[in-house]
Amino acid sequence: MTSIEELYQIFKRFPIVCHDSRNIVPNSIYWSLKGANFDGNTFAAQAFEKGAAYAVIDDPNYQINDKCLLVEDGLKALQDLATYHRKELKIPVIAIAGSNGKTTTKELMALVLNSKFRTFATPGNFNNHIGLPLSLLKISSEYEAAILELGANHPKENAFLCEICQPDGGVITNIGKDHLEGFGGIEGVEKANLELFDYLKAHDGLGFVNADDERIFKNVGDMWPFYYGLHEDRVANVLEMSAEVNSRFPLLQVELYDNVTGNHIEINSHLFGAFHTYNILAAASVGKYFGVSLEDIKDAIESYIPTNNRSQIISKDGNVFIMDAYNANPSSMKGGIEDFTDYPVERKVLILGDMFELGNDSDEEHKNIVEMIDKSAFDIVVLVGKEFGKLYREDGTIFFETTAQAKEWFKANKWRNSVFYLKGSRGMKLEQIIED
Repeated sequence: MTSIEELYQIFKRFPIVCHDSRNIVPNSIYWSLKGANFDGNTFAAQAFEKGAAYAVIDDPNYQINDKCLLVEDGLKALQDLATYHRKELKIPVIAIAGSNGKTTTKELMALVLNSKFRTFATPGNFNNHIGLPLSLLKISSEYEAAILELGANHPKENAFLCEICQPDGGVITNIGKDHLEGFGGIEGVEKANLELFDYLKAHDGLGFVNADDERIFKNVGDMWPFYYGLHEDRVANVLEMSAEVNSRFPLLQVELYDNVTGNHIEINSHLFGAFHTYNILAAASVGKYFGVSLEDIKDAIESYIPTNNRSQIISKDGNVFIMDAYNANPSSMKGGIEDFTDYPVERKVLILGDMFELGNDSDEEHKNIVEMIDKSAFDIVVLVGKEFGKLYREDGTIFFETTAQAKEWFKANKWRNSVFYLKGSRGMKLEQIIED
């Protein structure tokens, strides 16, 4: 068997790890992983044909040459190698957990820190038990800081990810109703996200604390805290960063305060929705702690333009589409509806898709959203998916069981001077509605 120490010496010579034989980079290490419908060991020979220098395997039947490095378990070896590499890194590592806004916060934070340090950030959604180790192994000696997103959907997963990446500091964006099926309810969500702070408490780490989220604020304990929030009356004596939402429209504007120096600055973001205020504050607080000036924080945040269906603003054919369709849960959908309700335009079209992974809470949570819509004023409301379909009433609301059906309806109408807000879970792929 090949030891982790031996693997690391090889990794230092060939520091690119590929886990997909279809995307082999020459002189990389091919890492065999197993899934429900595939065995990566079977592609080792193919990886060599495409230029891999070594292949890590966990089945001796595929050890075709001395470049095949046999380990007991491929996934565990990948995780152990990532942790070994993490210990060799002499840079601050900040982890991000939470129910909503992790990716936006990560991207904002990376821009802020990059104004002073060469900063690595989790690429895409490489944030789970496979993606996180692969992310860690991408951090070369040229980087001076790292931001890692933790993606969890069941208890103790954040704790496990922390053991892999060993963060020095961390942010919990918020605690809301995400992955209720896996976490077993909101109390389970709280406990799971706080696993990040539990790790920081045990390792003398620093927590960047959303003081306005009661479930986070009450669990600071003996951790080193750096507070941020909107309500100065609550945390005025210890607050390092605060903000006031001056105007949400057409896009979010935030007045950012440094409560140590008394300085303040206005940020005009490209983000839709007041709920992004806390994502901005989290990024600004990390920047402030690491010595980034308010002016550089402002420039960094204002340079961020959302993409990938996350609060993305799309102008097309005389209409505006607020595409927030990357994912959805009851907390994020409620916040989006609230902000769209206040959006000061004449013709508003609300398009919502089913929320997934809610388990036994699904019926109630979808019902809550429908009741919320009933109290709001939209010109057109479209509900898409089987879960919303259980609640459909002939009251003017338009219902489609599939996104494809909703797309046909959209294409059949001549839209002009309308603003659309689209929100749904990733599996609904609501962005397809407006695609050509």
